[in-house]
Amino acid sequence: MTRMPIHVYNTLSRKKENFAPSIEETIGVYVCGVTPYSSTHLGHARPSVVWDVIKKFLVWRGYRVYHVQNFTDVDDKIIARANEEGISPLELSAKYAQDYLESMDALGVSRADIYPKVSEHIPEIINMIERLIKKGYAYPSEGNVYYDVEKFTDYGKLSNQRLDELQSGTRFEVDPNKKNPMDFALWKSAKEGEISWDSPWGPGRPGWHIECSVMSEKYLGSNFHFHGGGNDLIFPHHENEIAQSEAATGQPLARYWLHNGMMNFKDSKMSKSLGNIVTIKDVLKKYPKELIRFFILSNHYRSELEYHEEKLTESNKGLRRLNETVKNAICAISLAKNRELNKQDQRILEKIEQCEKDYIAAMEDDFNSALAIASLFDLCRELNGYLSTTNQEGINATVLEKAVETFKVLAGDILGILILDEEKSSDDLVNPLMELILELRQDLRKEKNFKLADKIRDKLSELNILVEDTPQGPRWKQMNGQ
Repeated sequence: MTRMPIHVYNTLSRKKENFAPSIEETIGVYVCGVTPYSSTHLGHARPSVVWDVIKKFLVWRGYRVYHVQNFTDVDDKIIARANEEGISPLELSAKYAQDYLESMDALGVSRADIYPKVSEHIPEIINMIERLIKKGYAYPSEGNVYYDVEKFTDYGKLSNQRLDELQSGTRFEVDPNKKNPMDFALWKSAKEGEISWDSPWGPGRPGWHIECSVMSEKYLGSNFHFHGGGNDLIFPHHENEIAQSEAATGQPLARYWLHNGMMNFKDSKMSKSLGNIVTIKDVLKKYPKELIRFFILSNHYRSELEYHEEKLTESNKGLRRLNETVKNAICAISLAKNRELNKQDQRILEKIEQCEKDYIAAMEDDFNSALAIASLFDLCRELNGYLSTTNQEGINATVLEKAVETFKVLAGDILGILILDEEKSSDDLVNPLMELILELRQDLRKEKNFKLADKIRDKLSELNILVEDTPQGPRWKQMNGQ
């Protein structure tokens, strides 16, 4: 399989860039994870499904991928919710981290290689803060440690804003401990009754941004390939990550920054703080995981996505067309012939090859899953026409097997949108195809093409399938082969 460069939209440069690693490289991926203080919702599903597909596509193309995704298991929201429930913050975050993993499993999302937690990396966090203080990029103040944004000359490069623009366009609470209102906390001094750890600056806990700089460096090193997350993280979280990591290491944090659009609910971002969440587990009680994935992947990952049930219903129509085509092809294999290829067979094989080329081209153009899905529907139309053929030679089993295998890999293994019930009996699988054949035969009889209609009946009889024309319509049954 020839590997062409993948064109990736890099938020840092605000343009598409070539991504062409050598096959020997392990592609490092860091995606900002969740703050687990409540049930996992559909907003969490979007980046997870997107990166699941990106990883699977890269692996299919022959690359090795190492995926890191953190859990922010210590946070103001976690502490507040834990106090409400009367349990410890780490107990609460562990419960909802498990809920996240179970929800992603239910969506068919393959797990990251590692899920590091803030609470398990306190020594590494303290070490990076000490390095930043030593280099002059951070300063202690009253038990806190702040990052001095004015010391980092490239601050604002990811969000494409200058520091003076950020200062004038953002409101800050007055904090006498800071040199500059834009400075952000690397370490927060402990408040009474809060979870804390000992540090050179007194008891406290990490600020939000420092954890990702520490974990990405520990597990991926500097200048790794992809850093991902929602576009709501561009500023301040990812901007601050860059400032921390690049000041500490002197190296770029990541080569490519990929940001997905938000999952919106009635024109507002779906979030726990807004109280408009739709949990994944609730949705999966009503709809199959393949539909949720299809809904997400039918839009480019950088676009905004609006959720409501009417859109799921509409998406389900397309998903059913795709899956019914594949199921009909599987059913037809048992009735098809293994024979020399004719021109029609060759044409379908060419369409299968073109589908794969178009699919790869779409995914290599900034992982455009929507366009990749469109290529699958192009093949569906061709295959449906082929399945309905009534010429003398009929359909070819080799062609159908090739088509089914293509769908299983592209729609199933990579996108996760194929619904195949492998447990169905052969009788159940033949039923839809026989209904189609009988319907086509009835159309021929209405057109007074009795010769071809009888030929279909006779050919089915050779396969031990008896067709009877009754006043109530045609019916069929499988004979014992005697």
